Order: sequence, then C-alpha cells, then structure tokens
Amino acid sequence: MYIRIIASGLALAGTLASAGPVEHSLRPMTRGQDAPAVSRSAVSLVSVVAPRNSLRPETRPAAAAEPVTFVSAATQAGFESWVTGFRDRALRAGIAPEVFDRAFAGARYDADVIRRDRNQSEFTKTIWDYLDSAASDARVSNGKAALRQHAALLDRIEARYGVDKDVVVAIWGLESAYGTFRGTNPVIGSLATLAFDGRRGAFFEAQLVDALRILQSGDVAPADFTGSWAGAMGHTQFIPSSYQSLAVDFDGDGKRDIWSDNPADALASTANYLAKNGWIKGAPWGIEVQLPEGFDYTQANRKIRKMPSDWAGIGVLGLDGAAVRDHGSASVLLPAGAQGAAFLIFKNFDVIETYNTADAYVIGVGHLSDRISGGAPIQSAWPREDRALSFDERKEMQRLLTAKGFDTQKIDGKVGPLTINAVRLFQTSIGDIPDGYASLNILKKLR
Repeated sequence: MYIRIIASGLALAGTLASAGPVEHSLRPMTRGQDAPAVSRSAVSLVSVVAPRNSLRPETRPAAAAEPVTFVSAATQAGFESWVTGFRDRALRAGIAPEVFDRAFAGARYDADVIRRDRNQSEFTKTIWDYLDSAASDARVSNGKAALRQHAALLDRIEARYGVDKDVVVAIWGLESAYGTFRGTNPVIGSLATLAFDGRRGAFFEAQLVDALRILQSGDVAPADFTGSWAGAMGHTQFIPSSYQSLAVDFDGDGKRDIWSDNPADALASTANYLAKNGWIKGAPWGIEVQLPEGFDYTQANRKIRKMPSDWAGIGVLGLDGAAVRDHGSASVLLPAGAQGAAFLIFKNFDVIETYNTADAYVIGVGHLSDRISGGAPIQSAWPREDRALSFDERKEMQRLLTAKGFDTQKIDGKVGPLTINAVRLFQTSIGDIPDGYASLNILKKLR
C-alpha cells in the first residue's frame, strides 16, 4: 500500500508512482503539519486499530533506473555488525534464534534499496497525470474483469466485512495491478538495509521484528517472503505491522497468506483493514461537484465540514445541477486548485486515507472504484499546461513564502496544510483566488 504523494489538495509534487501498480503507503499524517513525503502501501504503528505509517514510494514495477549493485567492503562489514547487534534485540523481542538465523542467511546490504529511498521525493507527477494512469481504460477494464472473475469470493468478503467490493478491487489494482506485480525483493534484506541505514531506523527495525514474527508463525516460507523494495507485501502491499494487526485467514487453510496466487486472504485482509478504520458501506468516498461563481475558496478546507444540503445552499451542487444527497458531512477538496475538478469528500475518503495519506492515491482508489462499477470519468478539465514543482522548487517556494511573512514553519519541500495555508495568505495579499494551490505560477509570483 503506498506511493509517496503530497497530501491535502495541492500540486501533488510528492512521489507519485507511475500508475503501473502503484505502491502506496498506509501512512498517516498529523493534521496541521506538512505531510512527510510519503510512499505507497503500509500502515503505521500509531493507529489504535490499524498501524499507519508508510514505508515506501516509487514507481513500481519497472520505472527505476538500473539497480545499484556496488557495496563497499566497509559498508557490508558495518551492516553485518549491525545485524549481530540486532539479533540480540530480536531475540529479546521473542524471535527464536533458529528463525532469525535462517531468515538472515545470505542477507546483504542492498544499495539499490537505499537509492530508491533517497530518490523518492524527486519523482513528481501532477494529479491529472497520476489519474490518467491510475484510472486508465486498461486498469478499469482489468478491474471489471477481476470483479467478474472473483465475484463469488468478493461477494463473501463484502458480506463479511461490510466493505464495498469495488473499492477492495481498486486498491488491488493500484497496489499490484490485480496481483501482477507483488514484488520480488527479499523482505528481510530490504527492511534490514533500511533499518541499518538509520534514516527511519526505529520504524524499519520495528517492521523487521514484525517480519520475523511472520516467518516464526509459519504463514509464509522464507523463500516466498518477498515484497517491494521497502518491505511491503502481497497483492495489496501490507507492511509487516499492518499484517500483524489486520491480516486474516479468509480461506481457512490455517495461514494468513497474502503472497500466493490465490488472492483471498489478501483481499479479505484489505477489507478488514478498511472496516476496522470505519468504512461505511454504500456511502461514497467523494462526489465531483460544481462550485458557484464567486465561491469563497477559503471554504475548501478539510476542517470545514457541512452536510451536502448546506453546501447546496451556497451553490455547491452536483454536476447535474442538483444538491448532492446527504451522505454525511463533507468538505470541499480542490486537488488542482481553482482550475481543476472539485469534490465533496466524505468519511470514506478519510478511511482510504488511512491506507495512504496522499490525496492523489485516495482519489485514484475512489475514482477507479467508481469506474469499475460503471461510473463516468471525471468531467472537469485539469490545468494540463501546468507542471508539478520539483523538490528544490518546493523548498524555494517555502523559503520565499517565509521570507515574505507567510511562515511555512518548515523548509522541507513537502507541501502540506501549513504550506497550503501560507500560499492562501500570499494569494490573498496579492488579490489572487486563495485556493492554496502550490503551482509554478505562484512560485513565479513569489520570485
């Protein structure tokens, strides 16, 4: 589950995976803080019901350059020394010595994993480019075929967990192209490399202990224990902590097997994940809307929630010109600012967001699920003449905003709520529409 994208309705200049199978991230973000450039498939250790914290982003399967294979003798020696120290900690956490030693037999530092981790924030896509791939005609067609092929299984999963089957299939489509790309990296080697590297050492070490527990449980054989470069696993790319909390044995064979060709356990585990995070069956994730002339764009804020009938009172209507049904309280989301599509988003948007905090990912899953079940493409035009800002440009924007008195509080190249708010204030100061969209045009004006 992962892709690194910048959350909260902006220029989406994070690491958006090319939507082949999109590796995304089940990771959360603290509201009111800028999102860490994320990844795509995972969950962290902080949620009460589902771990939500992401591992990894990147284009998956074949977008990366040639793997880096050279590792210095000193680096490998340091890695082996780290493994020796980690062994003691793992054993204290309950891992049997023979399980550890079998898992780490032949494990080596993987320089390509670190290269991918270091380069995540340099890969940028706009929301429209991302959705062109995430909900492409081929992906929609393949999703409909998967829905037909596994109809009986998906009906049972929907009945058991109360999660709409088209959404489960959409996550499957984005995570592994319906099981086509489940990852071939050794999970132990990838996580050990990331834990040794230290950038998020504590997080990855905790994931590594959970991965060893999976081996210890016998749910998967060491030879089959593979996943993405960042340790996300199976048809729907669970990270080890998510697996421990929420994976299920749906086919009743005594194993929670999310790796095999049979997708039953993986799809049921995904439904269980969404259910535990509050999925409302039959309710929409979001609905495309039209905004009235003179709309107050400061109202497009995730903290401002109203019933659709109340939004209709100020002219926010469905594309058919009628009020959207009162499916629950909703906020207005503008993923490309005032020049792109607008959505009313509901509780189920928040639920998908626990799987991956990136707005693009959530919209991608939601829209793909709509298309799989027969819905229409997004109707509004996107500002396709625009492009995503590079990582350095995002940092430059933050520096310039802060220098002009619109403090972003961080200069980290990650566009989240604080930077959006600073952009809004700057736009207001110069008489622009305050949609908070961190675009190239805004950067030029700041310069």
